[in-house]
Amino acid sequence: MAKKRDAVDIAAAQAAREQAEVEQAFLKGVSTMRDFIAPSSLEIHSDHFRLGTKYGRTIYVYGYPREIYTGWLSSLINIDEVLDISMYIYPVDSQTVLNNLKKKVTQLEATQSINNEKGRTRDPGLEAAIQDAEELRDQIQVGAERFFRYGLYFTLYADSLEELTFVQNKIETIFGQQMVFSKVASSQQEQGLNSTVPQLSDQLQIRRNMNTGAISTSFPFTSADLTDSSGILYGINMHNNGLVIFDRFTLENANMVVFAKSGAGKSFTVKLEALRSMMVGAEVLIIDPENEYQKLSDAVGGSYIRLSLSSDTRINPFDLPRVIDSDEADDALRANLVTLHGLFRLMLGGTQVAANGQAMSALTPAEEADLDQGLIDTYARVGITSDPLTHGSQPPTISDLYDTLLHMGGTGPQLAQRLRKYTTGTFAGIFSQQSNIDINNSMVVFNIRDLEDELRPVAMYIVLSHIWNITRTDQKKRMLIVDEAWQLMKYDDSASFLFSLAKRARKYYLGVTTITQDVEDFMGSKMGRAIVANSSMQLLLKQSTSAVDVLSDVFKLTEEEKKRLANFPVGQGLFFAGQNHVHIQIIASQTETGLITTKPQAAATDTSGYSQQM
Repeated sequence: MAKKRDAVDIAAAQAAREQAEVEQAFLKGVSTMRDFIAPSSLEIHSDHFRLGTKYGRTIYVYGYPREIYTGWLSSLINIDEVLDISMYIYPVDSQTVLNNLKKKVTQLEATQSINNEKGRTRDPGLEAAIQDAEELRDQIQVGAERFFRYGLYFTLYADSLEELTFVQNKIETIFGQQMVFSKVASSQQEQGLNSTVPQLSDQLQIRRNMNTGAISTSFPFTSADLTDSSGILYGINMHNNGLVIFDRFTLENANMVVFAKSGAGKSFTVKLEALRSMMVGAEVLIIDPENEYQKLSDAVGGSYIRLSLSSDTRINPFDLPRVIDSDEADDALRANLVTLHGLFRLMLGGTQVAANGQAMSALTPAEEADLDQGLIDTYARVGITSDPLTHGSQPPTISDLYDTLLHMGGTGPQLAQRLRKYTTGTFAGIFSQQSNIDINNSMVVFNIRDLEDELRPVAMYIVLSHIWNITRTDQKKRMLIVDEAWQLMKYDDSASFLFSLAKRARKYYLGVTTITQDVEDFMGSKMGRAIVANSSMQLLLKQSTSAVDVLSDVFKLTEEEKKRLANFPVGQGLFFAGQNHVHIQIIASQTETGLITTKPQAAATDTSGYSQQM
């Protein structure tokens, strides 16, 4: 029996050894969390370290001014560089501090007495030190203040030593402007790294005495914020997860430009803004070149006006605004004549570029003069003159202008022949008859997708002119969305008209939203840059590599923002409002997504990471 038991024990021991070997072999092949997060290598040098492919450097703050103001650290927290910030705050027993302050005050007052006895001039620094110490003693004694030891460390990261030094100089410059002094943790880079990684280990132990008030000025949770008390939700501030709530009509003008490459989410963003703006009482007018807004218009009961050569819709460019203001009424005819000049230059070929590179009008000076006289005579023939009382008459049409020019002297007959395709030729009907549309809805969409490419810029110009007349006639809170605006920027006359509209829109409570994916063409135009300058809001979504440099020059982007701009995921971008800008994530609820998306698969699911929390 003993031998059998020994054999069983030996077999059990053998089985246990085999199981232990199997477990040990298994554990050798298991990667722990440390393995996943650890860098491939770590090199420590006297004034920097290398973490994998990244370079890093730790600096510490050792000197502060006598007075420091709330939010002084926000400029560092919001700097567009990669850095880690650590603060260590150690409370000190109040009685110990009071005893030390008592000794310090005694020493200072003794020094002051000796100086007085020897007839030395007063020392302002000594007097300030005594005053500060006495005030602090009083506040600690009554419990209004507490005392702390405070350590502040920064670890910077960059892709090269040169870039690391550049970032360090930038931070030291910001510190220097506030009389805050810092140093590199020489020969202590390992301790500096350990002090700034999230493991609560203060290995540098470089601290400064501070009271409650002084430490409170270093409150770290400050960041660029665009949350207003009124307005609509644009998205999430990716820097602090705050809400970007803003009313564009509170700025110096309500204009906005949106730049993005195809598929980056620009139309989705603008439609979402339009939908939410309607909820707070704004009317929305849209020029839609790609039939992207019909679904939204139908959902909110808007008017969808389809412009094509085969449709029954008519817009007469000779319509005059019915303005109430006497000064505006006096200039209504003259302003419309100027607009018509630009329109007919566009119809007759636009502005061309001469061999010497100078812009050259499609009309000669003689033709310009004859056209001007023809327009005045055409209005006069139906009884409309500069007298505002005559502006209620039915306006003429292009057909009437054609007839006037045909019977004029000079270049009139030739101009009439060039206009004939718009009166009795291929493009007849749509712009050569009296208007039959009524903008009397909270959302009106003008669809120009079915128009020929040659007629699209003309149609956009005429629709803008018609909207402008309505805006001046009946002033109320409105948004005008011009999609694919680059088509207007190709011609000087249409670009100038869009700029003029954007410049004057504020006076009529109108906000113009200009959308384009062709950044180079838009910004290559003098008027394009002027439109951006006259827009208080800008949204830059994901851009093509070629467009990043153009936008960086215009918006003075940092290197980090330039890197992000070409790599933003869909729906993320830089949102500028006045002097502030934030990294924004556009969000929509599932219902909103279903109303505005042009992708059927997106409508079926909620793609917003935040919508369930809203």
